[in-house]
Amino acid sequence: MPDAFIVDACRTPRGIGKVGRGSLAHLHPSYLGSTVLRALAERNNLKTAEVDDIIWGTSSQVGKQGGDLGRMAALNAGYAERSSGVTLDRFCGSGITTVNLAAAQVMSGMEDLVIAGGTEMMSYHAQIADPTQPPMLDSGNLDLRDMHPQSQQGVCADAIATLEGIDREAVDNLALVSQARAARAIAEGRFNKSLITVKNPDGTVALDHEEFPRPETTKEGLAGLKTVFSMLRDIPIDEKGTTYGALIQRKYPEITEFNHIHHAGNSSGVVDGAAALLIASEAYMQKTGMTPRARIVATANMGDCPTLMLNAPVAAAEKVLMKAGLTKDDIDVWEINEAFAVVAERFIRKLDLDREKVNINGGAMALGHPIGATGSMLIGTALDELERQQKRYALITMCAAGGMAPAIVIERVWAI
Repeated sequence: MPDAFIVDACRTPRGIGKVGRGSLAHLHPSYLGSTVLRALAERNNLKTAEVDDIIWGTSSQVGKQGGDLGRMAALNAGYAERSSGVTLDRFCGSGITTVNLAAAQVMSGMEDLVIAGGTEMMSYHAQIADPTQPPMLDSGNLDLRDMHPQSQQGVCADAIATLEGIDREAVDNLALVSQARAARAIAEGRFNKSLITVKNPDGTVALDHEEFPRPETTKEGLAGLKTVFSMLRDIPIDEKGTTYGALIQRKYPEITEFNHIHHAGNSSGVVDGAAALLIASEAYMQKTGMTPRARIVATANMGDCPTLMLNAPVAAAEKVLMKAGLTKDDIDVWEINEAFAVVAERFIRKLDLDREKVNINGGAMALGHPIGATGSMLIGTALDELERQQKRYALITMCAAGGMAPAIVIERVWAI
């Protein structure tokens, strides 16, 4: 089977995902996507007519984020008309899934040059979201709700903490580490290779740095924050008065009382952003003189309980390691998305990982989580870190709504 290689990865800074506060919030999602696609083409002297496909991730595909952003962003970026595009939704896992599918196309021999990535404007989500409606299931879809009750993600995070016995101090400590590591990474320029400046249509700078991190965060400050999802737990979401908490208790009646430990400081940040990776076959690179940075070793997908929703990354990591023929001790860099602190904390505990190898440069609690783009960002971050440390393997995974997780293992090329 042919190999698939990562030639390049780039991303925008993450902008605060609130209109009036965020430096990217005034831009159209397709314009933000076109920014990374244009940068990828310029950085690699890309002949865009030779791009076989653009596989894009966007979770909330409505309004401005509807209409196949992958294709529209490419046209906006000035790509050749023959470069096709498709946009998919695996919720938070979209940005890893696009890379996995791009790799599969190249490894199958069906394509030679594919771009994968994603865009999400969380500032736009805030304008169209209805917090009184169930996030996954329509109130009329009662059969599916009875079989697989799905709640609000933050309430799920607190339910997992309750079942696993993970306390507030543990998740606050992890949040503090995330902030400190992100601050160190920014100060040392660890993101610079992948980070691109976003410019407004008139050429002025919109954003050239990470906007969300709060390096001034302290343990005392985190301890003083009020938990958020205790308030959402009891919101009625249908005419019968069903609540988010009750949906979880239908399947897990042993939860008689929720241990609410998550708040704004130990949950992922609401941000805007986009990312893109260039995936090529060995034959195409030889023809064009491109230099690969990493080989895609293995990919995997895993489903888990949709009611708890956030637990699949552990099984996904185990599956992708098996497919790669590796063990956890072979992995030098781990990226597990910090959707909520309990996700990363549980992942580290279940796999018994060295914490110094996990989210080395901080995670979504410090940097933010632009849903459809985050997975592609994390792959680029892991690759940059492999190169910085001159290490070999990285594993990237993340939870996704519906109780899913995609995963990928990459190998730094010069380590082969």
